Amino acid sequence: MIGILGWIVFGLVIGALAKLLMPGRDPGGIVVTMVLGIAGALVGGFLGRVLGWYAAGEPAGFVMALIGAVLLLFIYRKAVKKPV
Repeated sequence: MIGILGWIVFGLVIGALAKLLMPGRDPGGIVVTMVLGIAGALVGGFLGRVLGWYAAGEPAGFVMALIGAVLLLFIYRKAVKKPV
């Protein structure tokens, strides 16, 4: 249970950093950005470990989680883009 809560808190931090790296208006607001951060942290962290790029707890996990969150935020912005 602590592991899941840790990933959620970690994802919230990653989501905030992804938002800082990709400024601008998000269609869903800060809540959606944080949820995408959590999802990006989970997906990026999982993929990095599955591919053998790093082990759990290594600093590369932070980088992969951030890349995953930025990627999900980018995809979300393109998919939910409001017509002008």
